[in-house]
Order: sequence, then structure tokens, then C-alpha cells
Amino acid sequence: MRRIFARRFRRTTLLLVLYVGVLLGIALSRSGAILRPEWCVAVGLAAAVSLQKRNLFTLCAIILVGLGCGWWRGASHLQTLRAYSGLQYQKITVSAQAMDDALYSQTKQLSFDADHIVTDGGQVLPGKIQLSGFGANAVFQGDEVVATGKLYPGYGPYQGRINYALLAVTARHPTLISVIRQRFTAGMQTALPEPLAPFAMGLLVGQRATLPDSVKQDLQMVGLTHIIAVSGYNLTIILHAARRVLGRASKRLATGLSLALIGTFLLLAGASASIVRAAIVSVLSITAGYYGRTFKPLNLICLAAAITAFMNPVYVWGDLSWYLSFLAFYGVMVIAPLVQKRWHEHGWHRSLVGGVALESVCAEVMNMPFILYTFGQMSLIGLPANVLVVTLVPLAMLLSLIAGLAGMMLGNFAGWFAWPAAWLLNYLLDVAHLLASLPHVFVQNRTLSLSGMLGLYVIVAGLTLTLHHKTKTPKSATITDRR
Repeated sequence: MRRIFARRFRRTTLLLVLYVGVLLGIALSRSGAILRPEWCVAVGLAAAVSLQKRNLFTLCAIILVGLGCGWWRGASHLQTLRAYSGLQYQKITVSAQAMDDALYSQTKQLSFDADHIVTDGGQVLPGKIQLSGFGANAVFQGDEVVATGKLYPGYGPYQGRINYALLAVTARHPTLISVIRQRFTAGMQTALPEPLAPFAMGLLVGQRATLPDSVKQDLQMVGLTHIIAVSGYNLTIILHAARRVLGRASKRLATGLSLALIGTFLLLAGASASIVRAAIVSVLSITAGYYGRTFKPLNLICLAAAITAFMNPVYVWGDLSWYLSFLAFYGVMVIAPLVQKRWHEHGWHRSLVGGVALESVCAEVMNMPFILYTFGQMSLIGLPANVLVVTLVPLAMLLSLIAGLAGMMLGNFAGWFAWPAAWLLNYLLDVAHLLASLPHVFVQNRTLSLSGMLGLYVIVAGLTLTLHHKTKTPKSATITDRR
């Protein structure tokens, strides 16, 4: 017992428990209980006094400090969201700013996200809401909109939603980025036929509303919906592919090109929450690698999770994409490197295709229990489908980018530059359709219980620890490390 209390913990371990404490505090703050500030001050002083010893008492104090910080942030944010409570199920008029270009939903309404919300009485509402309605011919990112309709409770990252609203655009503020995105979309439609053009836009920027229902159904049945979602997963795959291609390049060139890729992706896809999460993880790792420092992958994931949750506690309270993003990060950044180190004598995973395939499978394995628990559905052919399709997604995105740029700048000559993208996109869609046509490949209404999901993740954690102890894994790693 004395040895346990005398043990000195590493700084990285203390930081890890601090991040976890912040996340737990934000989660517990959803109960609405208020944390007394004097208790937080006392715990903070205890942690500061014992910081040099770095013993078990320090570890417990650090956890409580993180718990207190997270609880305070969550409680304060919860207090601001109470502005919606008196307005729900009431017909209201709000002015807001469109966060993205509006698309037609299945009910033929213009649908988009909006923030900077102000009621007609002058009350400012925090967060974002989902607006759907009629009256405006088109709504673009940055437009100021007035909407009248009944406000309903939101879900996930949304604080509210108004359906069948009367929409009116009061001012347009086109930005250079939005203009480039619109011209790029038009260029893609010039260069590629249907349904290849919307499929390419889905790969690049997550725009899937214009995809035919048959294509979306095929992708869902084989577990490939994530490749056309507004997700940081694609950014992660692109950066890993770029890392392998630039493995022998100079550090300055590799860092500059990686940051340029992140910037280009943010310009084309927009700064959605999922993509921003992936960008934070990537930039932290790239910056640390450039200055000769490293992050433990688990610390990096928890740091990014704590930062994003502290910025918007709603992520922890119910944003499914937030959980799916970090589960995928864990598969790509923790499990995949351990598998590579364990079977280092086999060179298949060192290739670009093999590496992307392994990372895709690890991400899919991490997401599968959560998807079963949340949606009650699973593709029985998801793993082989990801190997056959996702390994070629970085190349398909590159060729689609070339096709879209050619359509935007070269007009009638775009077809000559777009045929490689057309060939590869046709292959991806044909593989998805062929696999989806197999009998009994999609299971529905098989919900996994909460205890079952947690049990599976405990098994994954145990296997991860086993792999860690059986391999000579470095104590730290970065996304930009050459493997």
C-alpha cells in the first residue's frame, strides 16, 4: 500500500486524467446541479501544493480539478440554453444567419443550419438551430434570414428547430469562400455526369442531399455512408495518405503541404464541427512533430475532445457525430499503429493501400458497437466493403478535385481531365451496388444494450493493452511520424 501511495506518475498521465476529468465534469453537469466555487478553489490549491510530488494524492486532485472545470463550464452553458425553454412549441419570428448553403430536404423544403439568432423581441438565442421552410428561392452561406414558425426542441448539436417556416432573405453577404464553393460545384456538374457529380461532391465536401436514393441506400447497406458524410474521417484518411507519400520529403515541405491540405479541405468542405475536430487533432500533432516533440495518441485524442467539449458542451450531451469522430480517431491513431508494430514483419501495411485499409478497418471496428447501440443496424459486409472502397477514397478525392477544377476553369475541355475520376467513381459505385445486392447483408432492429456496448469497448481496451505490452511500441507518436 505504501508503494502505491509513493508512486510518481508521469506528467503525461496527469494531463490525461485532467482531460478525462473535464469531459466527465461536462457530462455530469447535464444534471443541472450547481458546483460550489469554494470547493473548486480548495481542490485546485491541493493539486498545486502536491504537484511536485506527482503521487496518488496528486492524481486524485488533478481529476477533481478537471471535474470541477468541466462541471462549471457545462453548468454555465446549460444556464444560457434556458433561453429556449419559454419559446418551445410557440410560433415565433427570428432573424438568423445561414451557416451553410440550403438544400432541399425530402419534404421539398429548403433546409439549413443557422446561428446568430435573435427573436423579434430582441432576445439573443445561443447556439444553432435547424431551419426548414418555404418562401425563399435560395439561401446561401452568410445570408441573413427571417423565419416565422413554431420552435421545437433540438436534438444532438441543435438547440432548436423550426419546420415549415416562412423564410425571407433580408441580406446577402457572399464570401470569397462561398463563391469558390458554388463555382466548384458548378464545375463538378460540368465535368462529370449524374450520379458521379453528386457522389464526388459527397466524397469531397459531404454534400449528399442531391445523391439518388438508390445510391444512398447501397452505401448504407454496405456500411459506407461515412465516406459521403460531412466528417473529419475523410480529412484524417487524406492526411495519413499524404504522410505516406511525403515520408521521405523534408520536414518543412511535409509540414507545409499537410497544413495546406487541411486549409484546402476546410475551404471546400466548410468548417463543420466534425471537420474542425479532425483539423484540431491534425494541427496539434503536425505542429508538435515539426518542433521535434510528440504527443501520446491517447493524450492527443483526449486533449482534442476536451477542447471541443469545453467550447461547446452540447457535444458531450448528445452529438452522435462527436462520439463517432473520436472513436474513429482511436481506431486510426491507437489501434492501427499497434497492429502494425505487432506484425511488423509483414510489409503489406506499409503500402499506401494497405495502410489506409488497416486504418479504415480499425475505425470501423471502433464505430460498430456505438452504431448498433444508437441505430440498431449493422452491415455484415462493412469490413470487406471498407477495404475494397475506402482504400481508394483518397485517390478518388484527388481525381474528383482535379475534375471539379477542370470544370470550373476549362469548361468544354473538362471531360479530358475528368475521365480518370469518372472511371474510379464508377468502380466505387459498382462495388457498393454489387455488395448491396447480396442477400442478408444488412441487419436492422438489432439494438445493442448499453451494457453490451460498454462490454465490447472494455474488450477492445483490454486487447489494446495486450498489444501495447506485446510490442515495442514507442511511448509517443504523432500523425506525421513516418512508420
